[in-house]
Amino acid sequence: MKTTARFLFCAGFAASTPLVHAQSAEGLSFFHRDWELACDNTRTCRAAGYQDDDDELAVSVLLTRVAGPGVAVTGEVMLGNYFEIEAVDALPAEFEISLQIDGQAVGAVPMSRDSLLADMSTAQVSALLDALTRDSTIEWVAGGTSWTLSDSGSTAVLLKMDEFQGRLDTPGALVRKGTRDESEVLPPVAVPVVSAADLADPRAGDDQFIASGAIALQNALRSTLEDPYDCPSLTEEGEPEFQARRLTDSQMLVSVPCTLGAYNETIGYWVVADEDPYEPRLITTQGSNHDDGNIHASNKGRGLGDCWSLDRWTWDGERFVHSAASTTGMCRGIAPGGAWSLPTLTMNIESPAASREVNLRRPLARALPSRAGGHRKRDPSPTLMAVASVIVLTVINYGPVRIIKGSDEAGRRPPRFTVPMCQSATT
Repeated sequence: MKTTARFLFCAGFAASTPLVHAQSAEGLSFFHRDWELACDNTRTCRAAGYQDDDDELAVSVLLTRVAGPGVAVTGEVMLGNYFEIEAVDALPAEFEISLQIDGQAVGAVPMSRDSLLADMSTAQVSALLDALTRDSTIEWVAGGTSWTLSDSGSTAVLLKMDEFQGRLDTPGALVRKGTRDESEVLPPVAVPVVSAADLADPRAGDDQFIASGAIALQNALRSTLEDPYDCPSLTEEGEPEFQARRLTDSQMLVSVPCTLGAYNETIGYWVVADEDPYEPRLITTQGSNHDDGNIHASNKGRGLGDCWSLDRWTWDGERFVHSAASTTGMCRGIAPGGAWSLPTLTMNIESPAASREVNLRRPLARALPSRAGGHRKRDPSPTLMAVASVIVLTVINYGPVRIIKGSDEAGRRPPRFTVPMCQSATT
């Protein structure tokens, strides 16, 4: 029997800024020990489990379940090779990886050394779900090497998934099964749509907007900060490196570098009136770049870059709408850029230009150019593709998180991700 423990959870996600969203959207971010859960605003849930923190052979499993009665769980497995493990490098280009539970084989699936990713079979998913609700030894075996998947925390995570999707006490529940009718399971929610708007053309004199009122603008932006450390450059001596871009006939987008850390740099963004008293509205102090009406935020969980959090805000003609949020999972040395896409917020973006659909199922490993909204960045971060002309842009981005630090001196114990305004609870 797995022991009861205290953990942090968030019922719904909290935006890191006071700017109001165009549509109501609620998701969930939750973790316990070696497992975590992300449920998005369509009620799709993704549970990810990892190896024990001290195990050098990294492995992760992703279990996905769409909302609605009678929907099955699908599974994927990924071997980690961030640290160029000898056992992984010795594998052939194409091989089979088998699941073993308590020493019993549960089938094998094909995997390539290039991707180190495989879809699990239906039988494997079923056996794994059964094993995760009891004390089990779960191993993935290939080339004579075993990768051990931890089950520590899995019951709490799967129970939270059932609760979020309204499956408790139904035959289809993963943990607390019962006789409640499957028809009472919560249905999926349609993906919200944000209508993106074009930015106004620059006007004569816009290039003098900052210079003509820098001190008053700095004071106005500073007044929006709940904590001055959210953007220290606004409270330090000297004039910050302001950038401005016209949004409408009467509004400007203003940005300023906020923090410079060991492996993250952040930029603050505000919507302001184009004349004093400015009436600033804070979008975020955790931004990374602005691209033609889209603000991105991407931050590493640690210097290795094997875990990220990302957001996206989209200009709809009146305000910047928080249109995507996710993380790439725990810092467990799985892959550069992170193992998975774990969204808590997803929206479709309708743009007035030509159409293109982008599906960002896997984390991006590429970096941006070294400019971010006009501000130079020493270590550019991965982000969503720059999309200037789309009719429907399907966005799954990598959301607002606060890091609970837990690294040891060698940096091998990763920090844990959770969203702001979490509370402590007991199961």
